[in-house]
Amino acid sequence: MVDTTPLTRAVDHFADRLRAAPQSRLQRGAAAEALALARQLARWTQNIEEPAAEPREMPDAGMFAAADQILVAAHDLALLLESEDQVTEAVELVEEARKKAGV
Repeated sequence: MVDTTPLTRAVDHFADRLRAAPQSRLQRGAAAEALALARQLARWTQNIEEPAAEPREMPDAGMFAAADQILVAAHDLALLLESEDQVTEAVELVEEARKKAGV
């Protein structure tokens, strides 16, 4: 079993930063960047669980739900990752999105 703690820490930090961000920052793109990350992580999870299934897209639940959406998507993915390289890749995605979001 692979240690996914680095992923959960990174996504928890990003979610905390989103929750603390002012509404204006969320509107300027932070929430959209978080939603894009959540969708990317959810697709990754779906590709592992159901590789032949028609892709589904995580809905936009609004800017104030973006933090929760990245948490759900990342924690779902963390349950399925099988290597340290996959964890590293996921952490890099989270960190890149956090930087783009400016939080």
